[in-house]
Amino acid sequence: MENIFADRIGQLRAMMRSRGWDAVILTGSDPHGSEYPAERWKCVQWLTGFTGEAGDVVVTLDHAGLWTDTRYFIQAVQQLEGTGVELHKMRVPEQVPIDRWLAEKFADENEVYFAVDGICVGQAFISGIKQAVNANGAACHIVSIPDMLDAIWPDRPGISQTPIFTVDPGESRIERLGRLRDFLDAQGADYILLNALDDIAWTLNVRASDIEYNPLVISFLLVGPETADWFVQKGEVEDPVTEATFAELEEDGIFIRYYEETEIALSELDGRVLADTDTLNYHLCSLIGPARLVACPSPVQGWKAVKNELEIAGMRDCHLQDGLAMVKFLHWLDRCMQNERAVSEWDAAVKLGQLRAEIPGYQGDSFETISAYGPSAALPHYITPRTGAPMLEARGLYLCDSGGQYLNGTTDITRTWALGPCTQLEMEDYTLVLRGHIALASAVFPAGTPGCRLDVLSREPLWAYQRNFGHGTGHGVGWFLGVHEGPQDIRQNLNSTGFEAGMVTSDEPGIYREGMHGVRHENLILCTDAGENDFGRWLRFEPLTLCPFDTEPLLADMLTPAERDWLNNYHAQVYAALRPFLDDFDGDWLQQRTRAV
Repeated sequence: MENIFADRIGQLRAMMRSRGWDAVILTGSDPHGSEYPAERWKCVQWLTGFTGEAGDVVVTLDHAGLWTDTRYFIQAVQQLEGTGVELHKMRVPEQVPIDRWLAEKFADENEVYFAVDGICVGQAFISGIKQAVNANGAACHIVSIPDMLDAIWPDRPGISQTPIFTVDPGESRIERLGRLRDFLDAQGADYILLNALDDIAWTLNVRASDIEYNPLVISFLLVGPETADWFVQKGEVEDPVTEATFAELEEDGIFIRYYEETEIALSELDGRVLADTDTLNYHLCSLIGPARLVACPSPVQGWKAVKNELEIAGMRDCHLQDGLAMVKFLHWLDRCMQNERAVSEWDAAVKLGQLRAEIPGYQGDSFETISAYGPSAALPHYITPRTGAPMLEARGLYLCDSGGQYLNGTTDITRTWALGPCTQLEMEDYTLVLRGHIALASAVFPAGTPGCRLDVLSREPLWAYQRNFGHGTGHGVGWFLGVHEGPQDIRQNLNSTGFEAGMVTSDEPGIYREGMHGVRHENLILCTDAGENDFGRWLRFEPLTLCPFDTEPLLADMLTPAERDWLNNYHAQVYAALRPFLDDFDGDWLQQRTRAV
């Protein structure tokens, strides 16, 4: 039987032949440069079957390739089998990125025509391809076909539309628009276009559920010195919550317009338009034109990364509530193993979701729960099967990476838990990763230090034993926004963004052994002031996440005295914070699990 994805690629090639295209380039994004697109824009998944969060595809008449990074290599090999799509590995020394691959592939051609879905590919990405191909001798023509897959995707979903509501982060939308207008005035431009959905949600203090796990509204926001136009899905279905929100926005001087009017408005606009070309799609960039477009990083990215006092208080509270759910879940898991109860990876994920759903203000998970036992945990972004999921056994390591969206914040936590006896290698890996986590969590560093200079702290304990992991150590986290946000991160890739007090970031080193096990330890950490002296101002991290680490698989003799003190102090903090809200059944278990090592 022919593979359904191979058949779809065949249909795409037939379209290419009929139109004279040499290649089709698809990215795993949407018109807003989102990491997590809505169902309508999961074009890479529909075409190839690859479900990872980061993947771009190039289809030529004789080759189909998927470009993704180290987090998804094992997953990609499994999901691409039989499709005819070849894996191209990124974030490895021998990587050949798409622009270079295309330049080499078509080096002998005089001119080439590459088709792209212009609304789902970034301007910066296309510019890089054109530059590389032209420099290698072929004249590169980009053919922009918005929604090109409509011709072969008959049941393609429509654009999502969910109720829109207002949140109160301690700063009004009028104040935040004022920040944008001050920035606009300083830049000497006439308008600024916000296209990243989290930028828009932060600026307008609005939330919805247009994208799964992300409380975002699919929209564009155009702000001028006196005007603000919000291009948003309005639809025909009356929703009282959305209507009330629209009324509030209009009272604040924000004009509500149809999402489809964005193109016309930008075409007719008179004046210089600031836009972030890292997220601005190629189609809208072409409509604005080079004469009017001023490429500029979005200032909102930096503003929303630094949480205010109300946002920090909300993050503390939702992490306390989330920690209570995690303690109840891990205690339940221990009892299941002790009582030889049959539990699958999916059963465990469902149980944790049920416990979070009991928390006031819970709005859903912040991403799909990774519930992974044994070899499954060797895939950093494992997708837990809903049917036929592997069963948990009373031995080895279980990894659970999960989080919640709450009205007062966002959580993201990973715990690796021993379900029973572990091998020496499992315990070594478990301990080394925890040492890496502690090294970053206990860091003190000069204000403005970028995360790329902190990343080595989490890796050094692993490197000393010649072990490593292929993903970043930390990502920014929003306040009831995206579980991944910038501009700060902690990874080896060069990023000049310096840390400031008020930033929330993850701390999540790991080790992954294909076919065996995976280990990851993750807390969210708040960057706080650590004082000032003759050498400048200093920062440190404070853990927001409140949940014990499993000490059963820990090789305590491998810990330094400082690491042991950190772990004991953290566990004392967890117990003091959570115990007053637990009954004796769960409280006694927590006391045992936070005892000093």
